[in-house]
Amino acid sequence: MFKKTNVRFIIIGIAIVLALYQLYWTFAYNTMPDEKREALLIDGKLGSYQERMLQLGLDLQGGMHVVLELDIPKLLENLAKNKSPEFFAALDAANEEYKATNEDFLKLFAKQVEIKDLKLIRFYSGLIDAEKAKKNADIINRLKVESKNALNRAMAIIRNRVDQFGVSEPNIQKAGEMRIIVDLAGVQDAERARALIQSTALLEFILLKDPAITQSFIASVDEYLRKGVVEKNVDSVATIADSDTTVDLKESKDKALSINELLGKEETGTVADSSDSGVVVDEELYAEKPFSSLLRNMNNMIGVPEKNVYAVKKILKDPKVQKLLPYDSKMLWSGKPELYTGADGKSENFYLLYHVNKDADMPGKFVTKAQETIGGSGSSAAGSPIVNLGMNNEGAKKFSRLTGSNIGKFLAIVLDDKVYMAPRIKVKIPSGSAYIEGFESMQEAKDLGIVLRAGALPAKVNIIEERTVGPTLGNDSIQLGIRVGIIGFLLVIGFMAFYYKGAGLIADFALALNLIFVLAVLASLQATLTLPGIAGLILTIGIAVDNNVLVFERIREELDKGKTVRAAIESGYSRAFSAIADANITTILSALILMQFGTGPIKGFAVTLFWGIIASFFTAIFVTRTIFNFRTDRKVLEKLSI
Repeated sequence: MFKKTNVRFIIIGIAIVLALYQLYWTFAYNTMPDEKREALLIDGKLGSYQERMLQLGLDLQGGMHVVLELDIPKLLENLAKNKSPEFFAALDAANEEYKATNEDFLKLFAKQVEIKDLKLIRFYSGLIDAEKAKKNADIINRLKVESKNALNRAMAIIRNRVDQFGVSEPNIQKAGEMRIIVDLAGVQDAERARALIQSTALLEFILLKDPAITQSFIASVDEYLRKGVVEKNVDSVATIADSDTTVDLKESKDKALSINELLGKEETGTVADSSDSGVVVDEELYAEKPFSSLLRNMNNMIGVPEKNVYAVKKILKDPKVQKLLPYDSKMLWSGKPELYTGADGKSENFYLLYHVNKDADMPGKFVTKAQETIGGSGSSAAGSPIVNLGMNNEGAKKFSRLTGSNIGKFLAIVLDDKVYMAPRIKVKIPSGSAYIEGFESMQEAKDLGIVLRAGALPAKVNIIEERTVGPTLGNDSIQLGIRVGIIGFLLVIGFMAFYYKGAGLIADFALALNLIFVLAVLASLQATLTLPGIAGLILTIGIAVDNNVLVFERIREELDKGKTVRAAIESGYSRAFSAIADANITTILSALILMQFGTGPIKGFAVTLFWGIIASFFTAIFVTRTIFNFRTDRKVLEKLSI
């Protein structure tokens, strides 16, 4: 007949095998040579280890702590359908006061609206029915709801991005009405993580303006600047017969100039940082066309030498230049510089400047697929990283109409007001398929794919606090925690073996199993072990020992009464059970409350404490009892080493 003790051993054996299997991934990953780890990363198999291994928290392995703030002014601007100069004036005034006082932005905005005597229903007619919004206060209340919803959406989108980024158990939580705290353990590339979190991911398809319109605008800027520059730089006067807006690099004769000279200011005038205090102009164009002299022709696109970018941006921000810009257009920049080599063999970084329609010709909300891959043969991006875009049915129809009616024009693919590429539309595209190229690495393409798949943030988020925990601090914390844990563990098992002899060794075995089970459960749940979590493990050791002490003292009492060893063991466990259950249940309830309402370190402590109590209850009652039963089943014991 199959004995009850054998069933108990099978249960214990299965639990041990599962626990060791779960911990194998952690052991294998941490003992793996760097070469093998890199090979697994390239093959895409490293994720199977990271998904199963025990994760370490921010305080143990380093990482990033970031506090984000939702840009409420930008959110209100995005929600408004009809905008006017008065609307922007109220928004800007509220924003200035918010920066100075840090009061509730919506209250400040409501105050500015009253001062300027505006009717908010004019701007937010699509947000709420006019009949339901009889007062500005009704709109403000609705905007408060939208702000809360936007914060929740931002949290969900950031979490989705971080999960795809590969950070295990990130801590993402709200802090107040407009802020989000993000803890990313193990992140070493802070710049990449920062870009991934902050990217609004607003994808748009926008047509470039007709070249004639762009030429006319640039000519107007040249005329405006020439009035203030020519008289101060007579020695640079040159004649240009060509009316092109840019000049081929091979024909340009560059000349160094200060920004003050360019803008017709005295040398005492205000300039940027010293690194931006000079520009390179085309000497032959400078006197007649000061603005054009800053630009270059790059394959029929407007190129701006990196050294001239500050000056061009400063000119374009001039209020008078803004009035010269056609009302239905705007200027956008490429996301990163391109290296261009001139006829003289000299290489220089250039940014591209695009003159595009003010409103998107097609929003990116119709894009449902964004997958990074390598460009196929026959395409302009053959062998290079690209991101394939796929659209839903509605988006495919809109894209088909857009491309079909604008063959021969350039279409800019814009993400967060940065142009990734602007290809010429050669044929009608009915499938709703497109791709983005120009990435330096597959990692860059992957990051763009992540933010596009996760969706666009409802508004920009600003980093108001950032701390990086270096790996040295993390390693110190790990070593200290492990050292304290080992010392505590050795002291406990030494005491148990000395004081309770053979029974103490059984308790020590159960204690070792207790730690294995807890760590295995944490790994299987993909929980994160933090420094407070290690403190919870140490406390678990004490509680587990306390359970065994209660049982052993009861057994001693029964032996002193003259009972047999078997009877003393049975009576000892039954008498100690109520006390053990009472202590463990109250501790479990406390841990559950801390898990539910605690955050950060408190939650980390509670998680390990909860599972430690469960494991200690199993090992102290079930495992040690099974070993005692096994010994008493084999033969009648006259004496027990306890």
